[in-house]
Amino acid sequence: MNSQDVILGTLMKHSLSGYEIKQLFEDVFSFFYGSSYGTIYPMLNRLEKEEFITKEIVLQDGKPNKNMFTITENGRERFNAYLHSPMESDTVKSDFLTRLYFGEFMGNDKVIAWLRQAQEHTQKQLDLLSEKYSFYKDEMQPSHIICIEIGLSEYSAKLEIIRKGLAGMEQLEQ
Repeated sequence: MNSQDVILGTLMKHSLSGYEIKQLFEDVFSFFYGSSYGTIYPMLNRLEKEEFITKEIVLQDGKPNKNMFTITENGRERFNAYLHSPMESDTVKSDFLTRLYFGEFMGNDKVIAWLRQAQEHTQKQLDLLSEKYSFYKDEMQPSHIICIEIGLSEYSAKLEIIRKGLAGMEQLEQ
């Protein structure tokens, strides 16, 4: 899976502007796919050059012109090839987990601070995903619901483990 595949997937139902695609990356996809703002627009240009998408410039009064992107038949074939390809293993890149693993070199106070920070961040992510789920649930496909519920379960499990870890670390401090 790469940004190309995700962008093509976003265009399977209807045309979108670059801004709308960026919003999807920052909103829905941010929970399970990481890509920077600087990746999206160069990828759109590349996809257009490779004829996987077309771009239509929409003139707007009093605003900058808007670029609308539409998937081509070649793009649909490329996206379907991705969907039919062998599934890649999930990868986890976590600064928190890396630091936590090496926490023995920092002392309990610092590890406890990291755990509290991760607890707060994870709770915010869980709350945000729960809010989005409640808002969009009625218009979601079953596969979307499963995806979101996996995310909710992962955040909940992470919070529980952090809570237990914090309790254990705080007992060591007493």
